[in-house]
Amino acid sequence: MALLAVVRSPPLTFFQTVVSLLLSAVALLSPYWCEGRQKVPKPLCTRTKHTDCIPVPGVSNSASIQFSWETGDDRFVFPSFHSGLWISCEENIYSDEWEEKCRYFMDLTPRSEKGIWWLCMTMELMYVALLSISCVLLLVQLGLRRRLRSSQQWGMLLNAFSAVFTVLGGLLGMVAHMMFMQVFQVTASMGPEDFNPHSYGYSWAFYVAWAAFSVCMSSGVSALNSYTRDTLLRRLKHKAWAYPLQPHPAPFYCPPPPPIPPPPLSPLSPYYIPESPSHLPPSLPSPPPLSCSLSPFYSPSIPSPSLSLPRPAHGYIPQFCEEDSSGPL
Repeated sequence: MALLAVVRSPPLTFFQTVVSLLLSAVALLSPYWCEGRQKVPKPLCTRTKHTDCIPVPGVSNSASIQFSWETGDDRFVFPSFHSGLWISCEENIYSDEWEEKCRYFMDLTPRSEKGIWWLCMTMELMYVALLSISCVLLLVQLGLRRRLRSSQQWGMLLNAFSAVFTVLGGLLGMVAHMMFMQVFQVTASMGPEDFNPHSYGYSWAFYVAWAAFSVCMSSGVSALNSYTRDTLLRRLKHKAWAYPLQPHPAPFYCPPPPPIPPPPLSPLSPYYIPESPSHLPPSLPSPPPLSCSLSPFYSPSIPSPSLSLPRPAHGYIPQFCEEDSSGPL
């Protein structure tokens, strides 16, 4: 988290933007985007040119000139050259001393590519201009941050605009670099006869330009990240102030219902088991026996039959007695 805070800090973003601006300016003004060697026929020997030339009788020091029949690549010289966005310089083959002659790159560009070259230069200048505006905005933001602590909203707005300008400038610079390489390749194949690159490659200014683009995009992404973080934190603080957190209520607990006893079995069920007498409730007191002497059919010598009925479960036992036949009818 500490590393992220340092990366998102406005001073580091301002430093990255300034470095990107300086590298872009150096690459824009440098004539070393591409370098290589040309393939040019050997010139005639003159008073200032005595090596790598075709000997001509009648010149000074003609006695030291060796005439030879040269064929193939011996008829050509390979002077070095380097080219940039504005000018192209090559080695002077008409003098023994090392010197360069430079020409405007626009003069070497074919007519069909001049419009693309002008568009490329316009986009390069817009790239540098947008980076300059972004540097000014970030500088103002740092000044407001130190002088006025309460101007946080204005600082965030300046940070957002600087991030947009930085990213937009980086994209324009990337497209301009690619367009220039296309124009150079067409010029190398369809340019004038005295500009005939035999072999060429990228030079240090080309890599500096792409390094500036990388730093520029890093600065823009850091600025956007910082603005997004500050905006989200501000919204969260405002939401916490407007809607304070409420304590969560205790969760409602519903006790489970009591278990429902199973219904009693019917006596007709095959699984019905009658209860034993030990578990029966105490029986009610039996009523006193009735006197049956008044019955005419009563005979004390004949014992009356006794009936044994099953005892019901509720404990009541019916009493059967013999009536007294001796009483009046």
